[in-house]
Amino acid sequence: MFFTSRGRYGNYPAMKVSDFDFHLPEDRIALRPARPRDSARMLVIGDDGLVDAGVADLPGLLCAGDIMVFNDTRVIPARLQGIRPSDGSRGEARIELLLHKRVDGQEWQAFARPGKRLRPGDHIHMGDLVARVMMKGEGGELLVRFDRAGRDLDLAILEQGEMPLPPYIAGKRSTDAKDHSDYQTMFAARDGAVAAPTASLHFTEGLMGRLAEAGIGHVTLTLHVGAGTFLPVKAEDTADHRMHAEWGEITPETAARLNDVRRKGGRIVAVGTTSLRLLESAADEDGLIKPFADETDIFITPGYRFRAVDVLMTNFHLPKSTLFMLVSAFAGLDVMKAAYEHAIREQYRFYSYGDASLIFPARPSP
Repeated sequence: MFFTSRGRYGNYPAMKVSDFDFHLPEDRIALRPARPRDSARMLVIGDDGLVDAGVADLPGLLCAGDIMVFNDTRVIPARLQGIRPSDGSRGEARIELLLHKRVDGQEWQAFARPGKRLRPGDHIHMGDLVARVMMKGEGGELLVRFDRAGRDLDLAILEQGEMPLPPYIAGKRSTDAKDHSDYQTMFAARDGAVAAPTASLHFTEGLMGRLAEAGIGHVTLTLHVGAGTFLPVKAEDTADHRMHAEWGEITPETAARLNDVRRKGGRIVAVGTTSLRLLESAADEDGLIKPFADETDIFITPGYRFRAVDVLMTNFHLPKSTLFMLVSAFAGLDVMKAAYEHAIREQYRFYSYGDASLIFPARPSP
């Protein structure tokens, strides 16, 4: 099942992608996370305007009876370095594969660099792990089949792969041993993501304890984040962009607990855009969250009516990205542009290893 902004989620106006552009100085991009994790700064965006705070302040910014929703996906080392051997007509070529979506126990969808050096039937050797190119899409996306399957393949990827840091970090420094822990959240439990749900990187056992003491609960869901989250929006209008599908699950127990919190007057606080996207995918017109185990490619832009999520905690996102479009839908484009201008001016750290924002949508006028 595939969902689009013009299908199950209703119709809302297309906008120019350029409307979501802004200038970010290179030195605002964080190359390492804050230490300890919950020492990161946090910009609170809401009816009181913009308030500079910290992630450690969360227990006092939320209310007893609220519930936080975390994504428990676990990042796999999905970046693989290999060789396409010479075949007589072409010389040997170095190839980097970025796995982004498991198809079955033996096949993955992947991006390759340089993709133009590959064609169906080619083999890529990564140590003793070999992948065959089965198909090549118009945009260069590959379907590859490995020479092993199931748990054997998982173990080989763990052995041969590197953590798939986003291009804006990987382009500035090499991946190292610290990233294997830094780029994994404390909730990580289910293998399958090739990008971290980065808002959850800010949490520690100590912070979770203080949230519980304040009467703020939490649950987890699963959305296996794909590499499509890094892809630029090439369309000029939002109506022409298509999201890559990602698999997610909300269990019946989690759905029931979230609905119960709402019935009792508590708020659902999505930690990260991945949690928000899955919650909105699972919610009906009345905001009731249903159990979910399927793929979603929900694309949220201004005009979307949020059904399930009351508060959003998220990091700062790329210009013209689908994630900046999402937060602009949640709080308003003008509000988010002003918030990002403030964050840049006040030297907040951006992107995956950067600081956080806590967004309360504007209350509707009486």
